[in-house]
Amino acid sequence: MCRLLGYLGAPVQLDRLLYKPEHSLIVQSYQPHEMTSGLLNADGFGVGWYHPQRDTEPFTYKNTLPIWNDINLPSLSRYIESGCVLANVRSATPGLAVDLGNCQPFQHHLILGTHNGFVANFRQTLYRPIRERLSDVAYQSVQGTTDSEHLFALLIHALLTTPTLSLTEALHQTLTVLSELGDHHQTDFSANLILSDGHQLVGSRFANRVPMPSLYWLRDDPLFPDAVLIASEPLFTGNWIPVRDRSILTIDHDLNIEIHQI
Repeated sequence: MCRLLGYLGAPVQLDRLLYKPEHSLIVQSYQPHEMTSGLLNADGFGVGWYHPQRDTEPFTYKNTLPIWNDINLPSLSRYIESGCVLANVRSATPGLAVDLGNCQPFQHHLILGTHNGFVANFRQTLYRPIRERLSDVAYQSVQGTTDSEHLFALLIHALLTTPTLSLTEALHQTLTVLSELGDHHQTDFSANLILSDGHQLVGSRFANRVPMPSLYWLRDDPLFPDAVLIASEPLFTGNWIPVRDRSILTIDHDLNIEIHQI
Protein backbone atom coordinates (compact mmCIF):
# COMPACT_ATOMS: atom_id res chain seq x y z
CA MET A 1 0.00 0.00 0.00
CA CYS A 2 1.06 3.59 -0.63
CA ARG A 3 0.04 6.94 0.83
CA LEU A 4 -1.44 9.59 -1.44
CA LEU A 5 -1.91 13.36 -1.40
CA GLY A 6 -3.77 15.69 -3.74
CA TYR A 7 -4.09 19.47 -3.44
CA LEU A 8 -6.14 21.98 -5.44
CA GLY A 9 -6.46 25.64 -4.54
CA ALA A 10 -4.45 28.81 -4.02
CA PRO A 11 -0.75 28.31 -4.88
CA VAL A 12 1.35 27.14 -1.93
CA GLN A 13 4.93 26.08 -1.39
CA LEU A 14 5.33 22.32 -1.57
CA ASP A 15 6.92 22.16 1.87
CA ARG A 16 3.62 23.31 3.40
CA LEU A 17 2.09 20.12 2.03
CA LEU A 18 4.97 17.66 2.32
CA TYR A 19 6.82 18.67 5.48
CA LYS A 20 4.98 21.07 7.76
CA PRO A 21 1.78 19.18 8.68
CA GLU A 22 2.11 17.20 11.93
CA HIS A 23 1.19 13.96 10.12
CA SER A 24 2.75 14.92 6.80
CA LEU A 25 3.43 12.59 3.92
CA ILE A 26 6.99 12.38 5.25
CA VAL A 27 5.71 11.06 8.58
CA GLN A 28 3.26 8.76 6.84
CA SER A 29 6.17 7.19 4.96
CA TYR A 30 7.62 5.75 8.19
CA GLN A 31 4.71 5.94 10.66
CA PRO A 32 1.39 5.50 8.83
CA HIS A 33 -1.73 5.10 10.95
CA GLU A 34 -4.21 3.44 8.58
CA MET A 35 -2.32 1.08 6.29
CA THR A 36 -4.30 -2.10 5.59
CA SER A 37 -1.12 -3.95 4.52
CA GLY A 38 2.58 -3.27 4.90
CA LEU A 39 4.39 -1.28 7.57
CA LEU A 40 6.41 1.40 5.74
CA ASN A 41 6.31 3.42 2.53
CA ALA A 42 10.03 3.30 1.83
CA ASP A 43 10.16 2.09 -1.79
CA GLY A 44 10.45 5.48 -3.48
CA PHE A 45 8.23 8.51 -3.87
CA GLY A 46 7.13 11.10 -6.35
CA VAL A 47 5.63 14.58 -6.55
CA GLY A 48 3.81 16.09 -9.53
CA TRP A 49 2.72 19.69 -9.85
CA TYR A 50 1.34 22.17 -12.38
CA HIS A 51 2.67 25.64 -13.16
CA PRO A 52 0.63 28.25 -11.28
CA GLN A 53 0.50 30.71 -14.20
CA ARG A 54 0.98 28.72 -17.42
CA ASP A 55 -1.29 26.05 -18.85
CA THR A 56 1.45 23.55 -19.61
CA GLU A 57 2.26 19.91 -18.98
CA PRO A 58 2.98 19.13 -15.33
CA PHE A 59 6.36 18.62 -13.72
CA THR A 60 7.42 15.56 -11.74
CA TYR A 61 10.20 14.73 -9.31
CA LYS A 62 10.78 11.09 -8.34
CA ASN A 63 13.32 9.04 -6.47
CA THR A 64 13.70 5.40 -5.45
CA LEU A 65 15.03 6.46 -2.05
CA PRO A 66 12.69 6.68 0.94
CA ILE A 67 11.31 10.21 0.92
CA TRP A 68 13.01 10.97 4.26
CA ASN A 69 16.44 10.27 2.72
CA ASP A 70 16.21 12.60 -0.28
CA ILE A 71 18.50 15.56 0.39
CA ASN A 72 17.21 17.62 -2.56
CA LEU A 73 13.50 17.55 -1.80
CA PRO A 74 13.54 19.94 1.19
CA SER A 75 15.17 22.70 -0.90
CA LEU A 76 12.99 22.03 -3.95
CA SER A 77 9.83 22.05 -1.87
CA ARG A 78 10.69 25.48 -0.45
CA TYR A 79 11.26 26.82 -3.97
CA ILE A 80 8.32 25.31 -5.88
CA GLU A 81 4.82 26.78 -5.60
CA SER A 82 1.73 25.31 -7.19
CA GLY A 83 -2.04 25.34 -6.94
CA CYS A 84 -2.36 21.72 -8.03
CA VAL A 85 -0.18 18.97 -6.57
CA LEU A 86 -0.17 15.16 -6.45
CA ALA A 87 2.25 13.18 -4.29
CA ASN A 88 2.87 9.55 -3.42
CA VAL A 89 5.08 7.55 -1.06
CA ARG A 90 5.38 3.95 -2.20
CA SER A 91 5.13 0.61 -0.50
CA ALA A 92 5.97 -1.77 -3.33
CA THR A 93 3.79 -4.79 -4.00
CA PRO A 94 5.96 -7.88 -3.40
CA GLY A 95 7.67 -8.95 -6.61
CA LEU A 96 7.47 -5.52 -8.30
CA ALA A 97 10.79 -3.74 -8.75
CA VAL A 98 11.87 -0.59 -6.94
CA ASP A 99 12.95 1.65 -9.84
CA LEU A 100 12.07 5.06 -11.22
CA GLY A 101 9.73 3.59 -13.81
CA ASN A 102 7.55 2.27 -11.01
CA CYS A 103 7.49 5.50 -8.96
CA GLN A 104 4.34 7.61 -9.03
CA PRO A 105 2.68 9.86 -10.05
CA PHE A 106 2.32 8.68 -13.64
CA GLN A 107 1.93 11.22 -16.42
CA HIS A 108 0.41 11.31 -19.90
CA HIS A 109 0.49 14.80 -21.41
CA LEU A 110 -1.67 16.93 -19.08
CA ILE A 111 -2.90 14.05 -16.93
CA LEU A 112 -1.26 13.02 -13.68
CA GLY A 113 -2.36 10.00 -11.69
CA THR A 114 -1.43 8.18 -8.52
CA HIS A 115 -2.76 4.96 -7.00
CA ASN A 116 -2.93 3.36 -3.57
CA GLY A 117 -3.94 -0.28 -3.66
CA PHE A 118 -3.08 -3.48 -5.45
CA VAL A 119 -4.19 -6.21 -7.80
CA ALA A 120 -3.59 -9.57 -6.15
CA ASN A 121 -0.93 -11.64 -7.94
CA PHE A 122 -0.97 -9.06 -10.72
CA ARG A 123 1.44 -10.75 -13.14
CA GLN A 124 -0.51 -14.01 -12.97
CA THR A 125 -4.03 -12.51 -12.98
CA LEU A 126 -4.83 -9.17 -14.64
CA TYR A 127 -1.53 -8.19 -16.27
CA ARG A 128 -2.34 -9.66 -19.67
CA PRO A 129 -6.14 -9.03 -19.59
CA ILE A 130 -5.54 -5.32 -18.92
CA ARG A 131 -2.86 -5.00 -21.61
CA GLU A 132 -5.17 -6.66 -24.14
CA ARG A 133 -7.72 -3.89 -23.48
CA LEU A 134 -5.29 -1.07 -24.29
CA SER A 135 -5.01 0.93 -27.49
CA ASP A 136 -1.53 1.08 -28.98
CA VAL A 137 -0.81 4.56 -27.60
CA ALA A 138 -1.93 3.60 -24.10
CA TYR A 139 0.00 0.33 -24.34
CA GLN A 140 3.20 2.09 -25.40
CA SER A 141 2.84 4.61 -22.59
CA VAL A 142 3.47 1.96 -19.94
CA GLN A 143 7.10 2.27 -18.84
CA GLY A 144 7.12 0.17 -15.67
CA THR A 145 5.72 -3.09 -14.37
CA THR A 146 3.23 -2.10 -11.66
CA ASP A 147 -0.46 -2.79 -11.36
CA SER A 148 -0.80 0.94 -10.59
CA GLU A 149 0.57 2.08 -13.94
CA HIS A 150 -1.62 -0.40 -15.80
CA LEU A 151 -4.70 1.06 -14.12
CA PHE A 152 -3.49 4.50 -15.20
CA ALA A 153 -3.06 3.16 -18.75
CA LEU A 154 -6.67 1.92 -18.69
CA LEU A 155 -7.74 5.47 -17.84
CA ILE A 156 -5.63 6.95 -20.62
CA HIS A 157 -7.12 4.38 -23.02
CA ALA A 158 -10.61 5.56 -22.06
CA LEU A 159 -9.70 9.21 -22.64
CA LEU A 160 -8.00 8.51 -25.98
CA THR A 161 -10.72 6.29 -27.42
CA THR A 162 -13.59 8.53 -26.25
CA PRO A 163 -12.28 12.12 -26.19
CA THR A 164 -15.64 13.48 -25.02
CA LEU A 165 -15.31 11.71 -21.67
CA SER A 166 -14.66 13.84 -18.62
CA LEU A 167 -11.91 12.77 -16.25
CA THR A 168 -14.61 11.59 -13.84
CA GLU A 169 -16.33 9.52 -16.53
CA ALA A 170 -13.02 8.03 -17.64
CA LEU A 171 -12.22 7.01 -14.07
CA HIS A 172 -15.68 5.47 -13.68
CA GLN A 173 -15.16 3.50 -16.89
CA THR A 174 -11.72 2.36 -15.70
CA LEU A 175 -13.09 1.11 -12.40
CA THR A 176 -15.95 -0.66 -14.18
CA VAL A 177 -13.47 -2.53 -16.40
CA LEU A 178 -11.32 -3.36 -13.38
CA SER A 179 -14.34 -4.70 -11.52
CA GLU A 180 -15.40 -6.84 -14.48
CA LEU A 181 -11.90 -8.28 -14.88
CA GLY A 182 -11.56 -8.85 -11.15
CA ASP A 183 -14.86 -10.75 -11.04
CA HIS A 184 -14.03 -12.79 -14.13
CA HIS A 185 -10.59 -13.80 -12.87
CA GLN A 186 -11.67 -14.01 -9.21
CA THR A 187 -9.00 -11.50 -8.26
CA ASP A 188 -8.97 -9.15 -5.26
CA PHE A 189 -8.10 -5.52 -5.92
CA SER A 190 -8.26 -2.07 -4.38
CA ALA A 191 -8.11 1.16 -6.32
CA ASN A 192 -7.82 4.44 -4.47
CA LEU A 193 -6.74 6.88 -7.17
CA ILE A 194 -6.19 10.62 -7.43
CA LEU A 195 -6.07 12.19 -10.90
CA SER A 196 -5.70 15.70 -12.26
CA ASP A 197 -5.43 17.71 -15.45
CA GLY A 198 -4.26 20.81 -13.58
CA HIS A 199 -7.75 22.27 -13.20
CA GLN A 200 -9.52 19.61 -11.16
CA LEU A 201 -8.95 16.68 -8.84
CA VAL A 202 -10.77 13.39 -9.26
CA GLY A 203 -10.37 10.67 -6.66
CA SER A 204 -11.81 7.23 -6.02
CA ARG A 205 -12.20 4.89 -3.08
CA PHE A 206 -12.98 1.52 -4.56
CA ALA A 207 -12.24 -2.15 -3.87
CA ASN A 208 -13.80 -5.59 -4.08
CA ARG A 209 -12.36 -6.60 -0.71
CA VAL A 210 -12.34 -5.49 2.90
CA PRO A 211 -10.87 -3.66 4.65
CA MET A 212 -11.01 -0.92 2.02
CA PRO A 213 -8.02 1.49 2.06
CA SER A 214 -8.71 4.84 3.70
CA LEU A 215 -9.16 8.15 1.87
CA TYR A 216 -10.23 11.56 3.17
CA TRP A 217 -11.00 15.04 1.88
CA LEU A 218 -10.90 18.47 3.49
CA ARG A 219 -12.05 21.86 2.21
CA ASP A 220 -11.22 25.42 3.33
CA ASP A 221 -9.33 24.56 6.49
CA PRO A 222 -7.81 27.60 8.27
CA LEU A 223 -4.36 26.24 7.39
CA PHE A 224 -5.32 25.92 3.72
CA PRO A 225 -8.14 28.36 2.93
CA ASP A 226 -9.49 28.36 -0.63
CA ALA A 227 -8.29 24.81 -1.16
CA VAL A 228 -9.31 21.16 -1.11
CA LEU A 229 -7.01 18.34 -0.02
CA ILE A 230 -7.41 14.60 -0.59
CA ALA A 231 -5.20 12.28 1.44
CA SER A 232 -4.89 8.66 2.49
CA GLU A 233 -4.67 9.85 6.09
CA PRO A 234 -5.45 13.23 7.69
CA LEU A 235 -2.37 15.45 7.63
CA PHE A 236 -3.38 17.39 10.74
CA THR A 237 -6.32 17.82 13.07
CA GLY A 238 -9.28 19.18 11.12
CA ASN A 239 -12.68 18.43 9.62
CA TRP A 240 -11.47 15.58 7.41
CA ILE A 241 -14.33 13.68 5.81
CA PRO A 242 -13.92 10.02 4.80
CA VAL A 243 -14.56 9.40 1.11
CA ARG A 244 -17.50 7.02 0.80
CA ASP A 245 -16.85 3.41 -0.07
CA ARG A 246 -17.12 2.69 -3.81
CA SER A 247 -17.40 6.32 -4.84
CA ILE A 248 -15.73 8.98 -7.00
CA LEU A 249 -14.97 12.45 -5.65
CA THR A 250 -14.68 15.33 -8.13
CA ILE A 251 -13.36 18.81 -7.26
CA ASP A 252 -13.64 21.33 -10.09
CA HIS A 253 -11.57 24.48 -10.63
CA ASP A 254 -13.98 26.49 -8.45
CA LEU A 255 -13.57 23.91 -5.66
CA ASN A 256 -17.11 22.64 -6.04
CA ILE A 257 -17.35 19.05 -4.82
CA GLU A 258 -19.44 16.24 -6.30
CA ILE A 259 -19.58 12.67 -5.05
CA HIS A 260 -20.70 9.88 -7.38
CA GLN A 261 -21.54 6.44 -6.06
CA ILE A 262 -20.22 3.56 -8.17
